[in-house]
Amino acid sequence: MAKNIEIGCDVTEVHPDLLKIVNETMPEETELYDLAELFKVFGDSTRIRILYVLLQAEVCVCDLAALLNMNQSAISHQLRILKQNKLVKTRREGKSIFYSLADEHVRTIIAMGQEHIEEEN
Repeated sequence: MAKNIEIGCDVTEVHPDLLKIVNETMPEETELYDLAELFKVFGDSTRIRILYVLLQAEVCVCDLAALLNMNQSAISHQLRILKQNKLVKTRREGKSIFYSLADEHVRTIIAMGQEHIEEEN
């Protein structure tokens, strides 16, 4: 049974059965916070550019700096953030450290985001 709640001049109908389902499936607040923090990482165009390079190849900081026309320090800073958020992983070969996407989830997130912005309304 729907319950009417008056808001200003309008009356809004609330559906308790629907609210119960949503409340039962809503993740914990800490999980929602972590998800929001993950999406913040994607809010920086430099990090997105780095991820796009890593979609194509495993590279070192020197390669990234040359490709993106940035200094190694700036690249390293962004890679640290990406690694802390489990979006990239490293592999050591001698004195060199190579970076790659952490897993297929990262590739999927980027592909879905790209598909979304390319949609026509």
